Amino acid sequence: MIKKIFLLLIAAAAVGLFFHFDLHQLLTLDGLKGSMDQFNQYKEQSPLLVIGGFFLLYVVVTALSLPGAAILTLAAGALFGLVEGLLVASFASTIGATLAFLVSRYLLRDTIKQRFPERLAAIDAGVEKEGGFYLFTLRLVPVFPFFLINLLMGVTSIKSWTYYWVSQAGMLAGTFVFVNAGTQLAQIESLSGILSFNLILSFALLGIFPFIAKGILNVFKKRRVYKNYTKPKKFDRNMIVIGAGAGGLVTSYIAAAVKAKVTLIEAGEMGGDCLNYGCVPSKAVIKSAKIAEQIRHGENYGLENATPQFSFKKVMARVHKVIADVAPHDSVERYTDLGVDVVKGYGKLIDPWTVEIKLNDGGTQTLTARTIVIATGARPFVPPLPGIEETGYVTSDTLWNKFAELDEAPKKLVVLGGGPIGSELAQSFARLGSSVTQIEMSERIMIKEDLEVSTFAHEALTESGVNILTSHQALRCETRDGKKYIVVKHNDKEIDIEYDELLCAVGRSARLKGYGLEELGIETNRTVVTNEYLETLYPNIFAAGDIVGPYQFTHVAAHQGWYAAVNGLFGHLKKFKVDYRVIPWTTFIDPEVARVGLNEQDAKDKGIDYEITRFEFEELDRAITDSATKGFIKVITPKGKDKILGVTVVSEHAGDLIAEFVLAMKHGLGLNKILGTIHSYPTWAEGNKYAAGEWKRAHAPEKVLNLLEKYHTWRRG
Repeated sequence: MIKKIFLLLIAAAAVGLFFHFDLHQLLTLDGLKGSMDQFNQYKEQSPLLVIGGFFLLYVVVTALSLPGAAILTLAAGALFGLVEGLLVASFASTIGATLAFLVSRYLLRDTIKQRFPERLAAIDAGVEKEGGFYLFTLRLVPVFPFFLINLLMGVTSIKSWTYYWVSQAGMLAGTFVFVNAGTQLAQIESLSGILSFNLILSFALLGIFPFIAKGILNVFKKRRVYKNYTKPKKFDRNMIVIGAGAGGLVTSYIAAAVKAKVTLIEAGEMGGDCLNYGCVPSKAVIKSAKIAEQIRHGENYGLENATPQFSFKKVMARVHKVIADVAPHDSVERYTDLGVDVVKGYGKLIDPWTVEIKLNDGGTQTLTARTIVIATGARPFVPPLPGIEETGYVTSDTLWNKFAELDEAPKKLVVLGGGPIGSELAQSFARLGSSVTQIEMSERIMIKEDLEVSTFAHEALTESGVNILTSHQALRCETRDGKKYIVVKHNDKEIDIEYDELLCAVGRSARLKGYGLEELGIETNRTVVTNEYLETLYPNIFAAGDIVGPYQFTHVAAHQGWYAAVNGLFGHLKKFKVDYRVIPWTTFIDPEVARVGLNEQDAKDKGIDYEITRFEFEELDRAITDSATKGFIKVITPKGKDKILGVTVVSEHAGDLIAEFVLAMKHGLGLNKILGTIHSYPTWAEGNKYAAGEWKRAHAPEKVLNLLEKYHTWRRG
């Protein structure tokens, strides 16, 4: 900080001296004309010294953003002629601009990054992709003040070398105009004569040229991509969607809603993993397990503690009934009624516009479409442990059918993985009677959350009977004497853990094989590679949902489905970049953990100057009435501001409570707005308002309150 202040003082002193000694009077058109004879004499006596001094002066004036750069460019032409003057002015102006850019970066970037981390991150992402292109365009049009460009670009992450050479090339045309005008200095009456309306218009048209060139390049790119294929003259469909999970369902629904002819292809169950294997069945079993736990602790509600009496088979039957009850929302019949042509089968890309469908009934159908959307989802990842295939395992996809056949919960269940899925299922089956051991290779479960949240979750699962082993690495699976074991390593020692069932919950991998992606050369790197519009290598082929990432959530897949549909159908008119700024997620352990935006761990990693506001649910009336006071709301804001950077909620109904903060962040509403909103009493949602109140209390204007106290004292006489 001291170095920055010192540099700022030097710059301020240089600017002050420049005006104090009236040097700015020399950098006017009249001043230049009046001193030309003297300059020419100096040049004849010491040409190298004059060139060097002029070059240095130009660099300093540009670096300090002093007025007079235009006059110096004229002087370069008048003193040195067109060629030599152009070289001197071009390099001096670019070096000076780069120095101003570097000073701006040194003085401002860190401060702005701390105050506006998300906005700067978004700008940096854009600059990384096309910063040089936009800088070149700005340099071509002299309407944009060069000093302002130096200042603003210094705040971004554009590379210094890129900034230098793009500026050199971009400013060359404008420099040429001024240097050439300087060769005829005596005829110039004012700067406005040089920068006439017609000339500025010409520059503006020149500035548009890169965009035109970019459009032409895109046309050639498309031709190169499609060169080995023949585009159909007519299409059977406007859009074909492969995969009927959340992403595919939303995409096809929107397409049908705007009257496009759309076909949705799905070989398995409609609704995808969320309905059939993930969100829906897991929440159903979580509810049953929670009721069982409440019965065990009836004293919390003024009742007697009791051992819950239940049939595990009936619990699993209820899970399947819940799936069946929700299924009509995603059924073939419903989507057919909505106008979607649903085809049951496996779709494979034959070329960029053609899909071959192997129908479930054994036939084959081929369809063409102007736009194709891949939304094939993801499957559980099974680690390649030696012996795992021989000993057997279940995943979050297969356990529902496997466990439905059991008369009681597995006596010894090992859950491999300490993420959200593993934690939810470990707690639930422990509450339903299994002896559960949860194995996590990292030092804590739910590693993406703050340390205190991970600790809270660890304690909650332990209270439910889960034996959590962190920093344990799974090595292999074995069968000995008819018993199954998983061998793990901890502190360089191997430990054998016996189990009846092994549940793998170590993450999910995108379904990439069998859809023709490889044959078409569509890039995949764990997920399908797309641009910000969800376009793949082929601009008419889109991808949405878990196959894309970066978040494998049902609500994000649905969110992407909207963009895939709109960009796929109307992208030739207007395209929309996917907005990932405000993404919430919830882990449905008990109590739930919900989050949106940054947590404290993220804020530290990004170097943000933040503060924390907390509200403990032990202070909330509704939590007290429900005997559920464990948990808190934790809000991250910039120092001294009520802008919400992120929120973590740990409590019952946390997944519902987070929605108000999601809305606030989406629309730029701060904690003061939440505080000023009426919340029903007594509800859990009041916790959000009280959290906002905690922030307000911590930022009360003490001086104003002291004055008010004196005022009221005076009013009492």
